[in-house]
Amino acid sequence: MAVLKILCLALILASIPRISLSQNIVPTLLVHGGAGDVSDESIPFKKIGVKLAARVGYETLKKTGSVVEAVQQAVQSMEENDQFNSGYGSVLTWEGDVEMDASIMDGSTLNAGCVSLAKDILHPIALARSVMEKTRHMYLAGEGAMAFAVEEGFEILPEGSLVTEKSKKALEDYKNSLNGNNANKKQKSCPEIGDKIFGSPGTVGAVAIDAYGNVAAATSTGGITGKMPGRIGDSPILGGGTYADNDSGCVSATGQGETIMRFNVASKILALIEHFGMSAQDATAKVLEEMTHRFNQTAGVISIDGKGNLGIYFTSRRMSWAYQRGEELHYGIDKDEDVVEIVGEPRVEFL
Repeated sequence: MAVLKILCLALILASIPRISLSQNIVPTLLVHGGAGDVSDESIPFKKIGVKLAARVGYETLKKTGSVVEAVQQAVQSMEENDQFNSGYGSVLTWEGDVEMDASIMDGSTLNAGCVSLAKDILHPIALARSVMEKTRHMYLAGEGAMAFAVEEGFEILPEGSLVTEKSKKALEDYKNSLNGNNANKKQKSCPEIGDKIFGSPGTVGAVAIDAYGNVAAATSTGGITGKMPGRIGDSPILGGGTYADNDSGCVSATGQGETIMRFNVASKILALIEHFGMSAQDATAKVLEEMTHRFNQTAGVISIDGKGNLGIYFTSRRMSWAYQRGEELHYGIDKDEDVVEIVGEPRVEFL
């Protein structure tokens, strides 16, 4: 009987989410709005967008106590903003359509939800969370993902509702830049000509940690301008562009998705944190510099380690980011930029 009681207790303990006993962790919500060749004229709008997202996410964390809910709400704020390449601001495929990817992960349980090729919904990150919580799977794509969205009552927008004039102009500019015959074959190339990127380099993401060391990560994107229909990037790939684990930390990446996937960026960063004791900043910088040196492609990452240390690093020209910790709101977009605002009342309201 004693052995049976011990086994029952072990099973109960195993089912409880793992919570860090670390002390002095300050709850933090950190977001990025995409890394790349961000234009000078878009800088003020990007900063406003990431600052709002950081505040929305942080207030959600304080009100609900849920890091998962916090990163979702932060990302949804940016999905509604056409300054970012996600949701309403998504760039277009070669055929002129919007196909979106997203993922969300709970570091206390390692549960996750991922979606790809989502169409005509404003918040693919919400669909990713529904996959995590309401299916026996972790990844749905294409027609199956959209059928599940209908089943779950997501509003399906009229076809083309997410296509903006800005994204149409970016696709036109990309096609015109190819300057050659056999245009249909050219769609297989990367939508970068030299250092120029067509469309918003605005994949969005959020990471968060609470006072108990619970972490979460979320990433959402429209991909790259002129991509082949059906192309999937790193954002919904666990260990590539998104990951969260209470034992190490949380990561959301942005940049050239094919390269981020090949280098397994998120997993490498968290491995350095967990197994070599590196801080989030040092691990993030090391992995991104190695990736850029090996592939000559750039990227950006936000991360938080299990002790609550932040990592904000990018090898791209710029990356918009912001975080709130207590009453301090930090943000930036250029190298070594860190502007601090003291947040006062009234606080941001959210649904």
